[in-house]
This record gives sequence, C-alpha cells and structure tokens, in this order.
Amino acid sequence: MKRSLFGRLWPNVTAVVLFIGFVFPVYWMFATAFKPTGDIISENPVWFPTDVTFEHFKTAVDADNFWTMVANSLIVTVLAVVFSLVVALLGSFALARMRFKGRRGFIIAFMCAQMAPWEVIIIAIYMIVRDASMLNSLVPLTLFYTMMILPFTILTLRGFVAAVPKELEESAMVDGCTRVQAFRRVILPLLAPGLMSTSMFGFITAWNEFPLVLVVNKEAEAQTLPLWLSSFQTVFGNDWGATMAASSLFAVPILILFVFLQRRAVSGLTAGAVKG
Repeated sequence: MKRSLFGRLWPNVTAVVLFIGFVFPVYWMFATAFKPTGDIISENPVWFPTDVTFEHFKTAVDADNFWTMVANSLIVTVLAVVFSLVVALLGSFALARMRFKGRRGFIIAFMCAQMAPWEVIIIAIYMIVRDASMLNSLVPLTLFYTMMILPFTILTLRGFVAAVPKELEESAMVDGCTRVQAFRRVILPLLAPGLMSTSMFGFITAWNEFPLVLVVNKEAEAQTLPLWLSSFQTVFGNDWGATMAASSLFAVPILILFVFLQRRAVSGLTAGAVKG
C-alpha cells in the first residue's frame, strides 16, 4: 500500500515542482513589469503587485524604432513560416509517396540539418549576404529563417502524409481528380495538426532568432525585436521595470499563439513523431 501511494505521489510532486520552476520566472517577469519602481528595488520582495502601473510599458513602447522592429519581426517570421510550409508540403509528399534513388539520403540530410547548430555558419552567411549587397535587408533574414525551419517541417509533415492511406488518394483519382486535386482535397485537410505544430515551432524559432540578425543587420531600421530587447538595458541603464515590460511585450505573441494552438500542436508533434 505504501509503495502504491508513493508511486502515485512522486509523479505529481515532480510535476508540481517542474511547473513552478518553469512558470515562476514568467510570472515574475510580468509582475515586475506592473510594479512601481520602489517595489522593484525594495529589499523585501513584493510577490503580488498592489499598486499597478503601466508606466514601464509606456517607456518600452516609446523607445526608438520599437514599432519598426515589431513590423520587421512580424514580416520575416510570418513569411518564413509560410514559405517553409509551402516547400515542406511538396517535399514531404515526395518523400512519403514517391520512391526514387537517393530518397534515404535526402531524409538523412534533413535530419543532419535539423541537428546542426546554425551558429557555426553565421560567418559564411554574412559573407554571402555581403557579396550579394543585401546587408541590412529583411530578404536574407526571411530566406535563412525559412531554411532553419524547413528540415523540422518536412520531417514532421512527412509522418502525416505517410499516415494517410494511399487508397484515399487513389479513390479520388479514380473519381476524376488529378494528383494535385487529390492532394488538395484529400490529404491537405488531414494535415491540419501537423501544419499547426510546425507553424508554431517555426514561429517561435524565427521570432526568437538573435545571432543572425546581430551579424547581418547593423542598422536599427532593419533589426528585429530580439536585438532591440538585448540592447534595452543599455539604453535605459538599470530600469528593471522597463526591461521586464519590454520582455513581456516580446513574449506576448508567442503566448497567444501557444494558447490558441496548444492542443493541436501537441497532438501534431506526437503524431508526427510516431507515424511514417
């Protein structure tokens, strides 16, 4: 009986400890953003803000080039996700349905690309962008973000395409559909969980990317929010309230996306990992 009780207890205790460890820093970031400066620098920590203030958020929003960097981040992130999904849909269908020489090598290459750290080729990327006279432009960021997202997207969607019975596609073609129409009407609707999970992963990856934009885009008008966030404390000294407000604003889009897509995204990642 004691073993049975312990066996039920320790997973719950572990889950609670992990939950607190992951959630508390996020809570403290948002709470600090709403605290007056006096409560932030107080020797006695204020766990729950009583006098809520929005002054720190005003300071963050009024910072130089804030809205320009918001627009830049949204443009490169959304375009990278869309481009990667379009290419991955075609590539995953080819890898799952077609048999051609070198197919296994393609899959291994995508796996290696997924595991390889992109930071090691940043200098090479910089030289390519420099020689193409595209420094301080959003175009190379969009293209390279697409390349960063693409391996994971293809490998995940390949599992979903392989899980769709071929008979459904063949039946649609017998009824008069072309291969493209069968893919669009039969296979594509069944890929919704995979599309959502890969979209969320791609959005988070591109939204948080820091080293590449630091090297390629030196002008403030061509930078994105991660770089703005890193220089925030340098601009405002030790204004921890403004720094936490800036961090909160940076995290809000990802939190909203996760809230709306969490169920389908988790099921999509799980299904894509075991199928195909």
